[in-house]
Amino acid sequence: MIEKRTHVDAETHAIAAGHDLATQAGLAVLEDGGNAVDAGVAAGIALGVLHSDLVNFAGVAPIMIRIAETGEVVTIDGLGVWPRTASVEFFEREFGGAIPTGILRTVVPAAPAAWIKALSTFGTMTLGDVASFAVRYAREGFPVYPLFADFIRTNQDAYRRHAASAEIYLPNGHPPEVGQLFRQSDLAGTVQYMIDQETAAGGDRRAGLKAARDAFYKGDIARTIAAYHTRNHGFLAYEDLASFDVRFETPLTVPFGEIDIYTCGAWCQGISFAETMGMLNRLDIGALEQNSSRYIHTLTEAFKLVFADREAFVADPSFVEVPVDGLLEPAYLAERCRAIDPDKASPEMPKAGAPSGVTAEVGNANQAVATALEQSDGDPHDTGWKDEGTLTDPASADTSYVAVIDRDGNMFSATPSDTSADTVVIPGTGLCPSSRGSQSRGNSRSINSLAPGKRPRLTPNPALAIQNGKPLLAFGTPGGDVQIQAMAQVFLNIFVHGMNVQDAVQAPRFATYSFPSSFAPNAYHANLLTVEDSIPDETAAELLALGHKVERWPDGTWKAGGVLAVHRHPETGRILAGADPRRAGTARGR
Repeated sequence: MIEKRTHVDAETHAIAAGHDLATQAGLAVLEDGGNAVDAGVAAGIALGVLHSDLVNFAGVAPIMIRIAETGEVVTIDGLGVWPRTASVEFFEREFGGAIPTGILRTVVPAAPAAWIKALSTFGTMTLGDVASFAVRYAREGFPVYPLFADFIRTNQDAYRRHAASAEIYLPNGHPPEVGQLFRQSDLAGTVQYMIDQETAAGGDRRAGLKAARDAFYKGDIARTIAAYHTRNHGFLAYEDLASFDVRFETPLTVPFGEIDIYTCGAWCQGISFAETMGMLNRLDIGALEQNSSRYIHTLTEAFKLVFADREAFVADPSFVEVPVDGLLEPAYLAERCRAIDPDKASPEMPKAGAPSGVTAEVGNANQAVATALEQSDGDPHDTGWKDEGTLTDPASADTSYVAVIDRDGNMFSATPSDTSADTVVIPGTGLCPSSRGSQSRGNSRSINSLAPGKRPRLTPNPALAIQNGKPLLAFGTPGGDVQIQAMAQVFLNIFVHGMNVQDAVQAPRFATYSFPSSFAPNAYHANLLTVEDSIPDETAAELLALGHKVERWPDGTWKAGGVLAVHRHPETGRILAGADPRRAGTARGR
C-alpha cells in the first residue's frame, strides 16, 4: 500500500511544494506577511536547488496567478525559445531528425525571468527576501533523499560525460547517498550575485528586481553562459539572452459543473488538460465507481483522444495556427465523447478530430497524423510512431510543483522543471540552461518542429479552479505526459467522488502511453495502460478483456506523478492541502 500522509487543514493560508524545505520556505514567507506570489516564488526558486536533478534554476517555470483584488487569473509562460542560429535543417542533416542529449537542445532559460516577473508585478517582497532560502540550501547543503539519490545513481553515466556536471552531482566520484549533505556552492554564488546586484541598485523594489534580472540576462551570468556555448559549438548567444523576456498569456477556461477550471494555453499541454476536463464534464463519470474497470476504461479512452488532438494541433501558437476555440467548443467535445467505445479499447492512438477553425496548415498536419497511424513500419524519425513495446520513458521524472492560497484569496500555481542529466553544467555557475528543446521535433514535417524564436510544446501545466468567483483549488504535478492524466484523476476524486484533498492525491492511479512521448526520441507504446498494484487483479482482468494492454506499476511509484494541491473549502472557508507521497512533496499551513 502507498504511504499515508496527514491532511493539512488550515485557517489562514497553506502551501504545498515538491520538497519540504521548499514548503517551509514558502510558509515562512507567508508567516512574515508575504502574499501567495512571494511564497510561491520562494518555494519555486528553492526547488531549483532541492530538486536540481529534476528542476533547474535556469530552466522553465510556467506560472498561474489569481489576483484576489480583481479576481483576474493571469499566466506567465516561463518558457524559453530556440536560439536565433538553431535550425531544424541542422538536426535533419546531422542527426536524422533526432534531437540529441547535450548542449544542442538548449533553449533560452526562462525561469529566472518568470520568477522575477511574478514577484515584480504581483509580489510585495525583494528577490533577496524570497531567494535567501535557496542560497542557504545550496551553500550549506541539504540531506539527500531517496528519489534524488536514485535519479543521480541511475543517470551517473550521463553526469560523468562532463567534468563540471560530475563535480557537482558525483561528489568524490560517486553518486550521493541518502542522508549525505548535498552542496551546490557555485549555484549559491550565482543566485547570491543576483541578490547583490539587486541590493546595489538602490531605488525602489522593482528597480532592484530589474537589476537582479539584468545580472542574469545581460550581465556576467549571460556572458559566461554564451561564452561556453560559443566554445562548445552550442547555439545560445548573448543576444538570445539579452533580448529575451517571458510572456503574459491569456489562460484558457473550461467549466466542470459549477467550477471554472483555468489552464495555460497551447504553448503547453494546458490546452490538452482543458480539453480533457471539457470531455469529462460531458460524460456521466459520477455514475461509474471510482477506479472500476469501466471508469478506468472511459478516462483512458478520453485521454487517448486528447493526445491524438495534441499531436495533430498543439504547438507554439506564435508559429502554428492552433484551433484553440474549436478544440474546446461544446459540440466538438461532445463529438469526441461519442468516439469512445464503451466496450472496446482503441488498439492504438485514435485519429485526430476535426475541430472548427482548422486552417490548411493544421489540416495537413492532421492528415499527416492519420497517414502515420495507418503505416505499419517506416523510419521512426519520419513518423515517430514506432511501437517501443515495454515502457521505458525515464524523461518523465523531471519537474516539480508549488501551490499556494493566502489569507486574502490570492492563488499561485507553478510547475518549474528541467533536468540536469540530459545537458551540461556551465562551469562556475551551477546552472544547466534549459534543455527543454527535447520537447521540440527535429523533423520539419512536424508542427512542433523547432525554429528560431519558437517555444517547444511544454508538458508542465499548472492549473487553478474557481467556483462562484472564489478560490477553490490550485493544483499540478510533475510527470511529463502523465501530468494531465494524474491531475484529472485527482480533480475527479475531490469534486466527483467526495474525497478530501490528501486522500485524493494518494488514491491509486493509472495512465496510458498510447501516443508519441513529448520527449525526444518520442517513444510510442500502442494501447499501453499502466495501473498501480492497489488496483485489484479483477479490475485489471476486466481491462484486458476490454482490449487494453495492461502493465503494473508498484504502488507509490514516482512515474504516476506527484500531485500537490491546495483547496479552499467553499462552505467552511478552511484551506486544505495535500501532498502526494509518490514524491518528496509536503503540505503545510496555518
